Amino acid sequence: MLKRCLATLAFSFILIGSVTAGSKEDGWTAYNSGDYASALTLWTPLAEQGDAKFQYILGAMYSDGQGVAKDDVEAVRWYRLAAEQGYAIAQNSLGLSYANGQGVVQDFAEALRLYHLAAEQGYAKAHSNLGVMYARGRGVPEDLVIAYVLFDLAASQGDEKAKENRDMAASGMTQLQIEKAQRLSQECISTHYKNCL
Repeated sequence: MLKRCLATLAFSFILIGSVTAGSKEDGWTAYNSGDYASALTLWTPLAEQGDAKFQYILGAMYSDGQGVAKDDVEAVRWYRLAAEQGYAIAQNSLGLSYANGQGVVQDFAEALRLYHLAAEQGYAKAHSNLGVMYARGRGVPEDLVIAYVLFDLAASQGDEKAKENRDMAASGMTQLQIEKAQRLSQECISTHYKNCL
């Protein structure tokens, strides 16, 4: 009896694993063909089971209104679940929500905290978003040197917009400030973005 129970349980896990794998693949097929509602239906159970990647994806779908009515509050809920698991792109997206007041009350301090978490993992967009905060003095004192460093870090990872922002920050800096920022940027890159700010 116990042997049959264990065999049934093992078969159930295999079946669940294959359904999950199929749900991911079928979801991508639906999503790539523009059938967002089907993708959402297939991915929701994965997100509900705690898959941070699919929690983030659902957040993005609610934020963009893909397969559902646009719902910033629901987007924030999914972003938060993924961010709490350390998923950098979700931390960055949740930070954007706080910076812009989308689905939550605008809170620059929380946006900065989330951007820092994602930036510590080397996520380029988070570096760029932090750079914007420092360039504009949003939640922190305006500091073009730090903004330049952050934009340069994002640019070093291929973020084209960050290159433009870095050059714009440089236009308001002295030559000594630019040299300092370049030195700090190189130090950050050499330590793989750890303890940069």
